[in-house]
Amino acid sequence: MNRMYLKASGALLLAAMFGQATATGASHGTTSQRIPDSYAHEAKLIDLGQGRYLNLRCSGSGPQTILLEAGAVADSSTWYKVQPLLAAHARVCAYDRAGFGFSSEGPLPRGLDADVSDLHALIQRAGLATPLVMVGHSLGSNIVRLYASRYPTDVSAMVLLDPPAQDIGRFAPGWQKDEDTLSVQRFAFIRQCEAAAEKHELSSADPKLSQCLGGPDPLASAKLNAVNLALMSKPAYWHTVLSVLQNNVEIFKQPVSKQETHGSTPLIVLSAASTYADALPRDRKGLEEARAHTQAQIVATSSSGTLVHVANTSHDIQIDQPGAVAKAVMQAMVMAQRAPK
Repeated sequence: MNRMYLKASGALLLAAMFGQATATGASHGTTSQRIPDSYAHEAKLIDLGQGRYLNLRCSGSGPQTILLEAGAVADSSTWYKVQPLLAAHARVCAYDRAGFGFSSEGPLPRGLDADVSDLHALIQRAGLATPLVMVGHSLGSNIVRLYASRYPTDVSAMVLLDPPAQDIGRFAPGWQKDEDTLSVQRFAFIRQCEAAAEKHELSSADPKLSQCLGGPDPLASAKLNAVNLALMSKPAYWHTVLSVLQNNVEIFKQPVSKQETHGSTPLIVLSAASTYADALPRDRKGLEEARAHTQAQIVATSSSGTLVHVANTSHDIQIDQPGAVAKAVMQAMVMAQRAPK
């Protein structure tokens, strides 16, 4: 259930991350590509213990393994364009975080600590060969960075896709004030969806509840759309969405920590051209400044950090410009291989 499936009140869930400045929905001229029906069922369920499982999708082969970390409310299907490109050169794995896709619900709250703990358990239980090249989109970039800080020997390189702006209130105070007000309304709506899911009423004819699930994805088959509708109708999904987005409010109000450092680990940040294309004109400059400042700080956490601007793309670079992502990952792999041992 990547961005294209998350039409639950359209901009609502995306706005939970970016407020009025939502990711643009256009593919900027890229060729439409159907989402494979393989995403209509689980791949390999990895047992984390205590009755919990995470769904892991691996393809390709080789001595190097690449781990793909999705954005806030997305699952492994967000990588449907990127994973095949990388699988031609290495072993590449994507997974559904707890509560999303085919993975079990995890203990609440679902913050960065919980995600990093699950990821470490997944890597160990699945026997993934470390060190990994880790690729994170949006909130996934925060998860990757924290994982690399806690388990540096597990990570050989990082590629971060459009890390979201942090400390936005410093650069766009008007936007932050409005966002705080909208958050109250947003979470109230999500709680309505959550309550309806618990009563098995999300498929009712109530027009308000229909906004929770949205319409079918035109790039998915009827079978895949039906499966995703069923997954999004589960209470676990809404418990997780609410917790993740509540935690994001605090995560992105904070600046990048001055203590964050990744030594000489190769780190490539891809910055999207049109993340804030839909922002109000009064807010766009401040939002762009906040994102540029955040991404520059992240690049500076490694002596091998690089910032790459990607043209013709929304925030979802992995959807709009999958080739640019694959190119950056391959570059990071080469940098990691050449790094002193």
